[in-house]
Amino acid sequence: MNARLNLFENPIAGKVIKHFAAAGKAVHDSPLPLGTQHLVTLRASQINGCGFCTDMHSKDAVAAGEDWLRLNLVAAWREATCFTEAERAALELTEQGTRIADGAGGVPDEIWENAAKHYDEEQLAALVILIAMINTYNRLNVMIQQPAGSYQPGQFA
Repeated sequence: MNARLNLFENPIAGKVIKHFAAAGKAVHDSPLPLGTQHLVTLRASQINGCGFCTDMHSKDAVAAGEDWLRLNLVAAWREATCFTEAERAALELTEQGTRIADGAGGVPDEIWENAAKHYDEEQLAALVILIAMINTYNRLNVMIQQPAGSYQPGQFA
């Protein structure tokens, strides 16, 4: 299976991806915990049905020391006991931000307020940008049918 479009060889897509990568580095280097970043990108990718990003973010998380049990339970985080309250708040914000079209009023205040109890303003900014960015990547990869399964941890570092 081949992607419909090669984002790295296409001149316009390549330029845009470089800017996305720079923005991603700023988020990666932010004070938002790396473990939370991995959970957020994996959960959004699951919701959006992006096989490539689900593959990539689960493998990168394991390479960074994340436990497979927690990764396997991300889709059912509400019932799982292995996530902190802060992680739960980030996962809820991720779901609400990813499913934004499903809620006529956007992200409810109580979801935002819960996240704000656990993260300072800089971390919240990183979290919101991360959610927006992973949703963008998911949509790109789903539209071009980017194949999943062959990603190697750190492949795009």
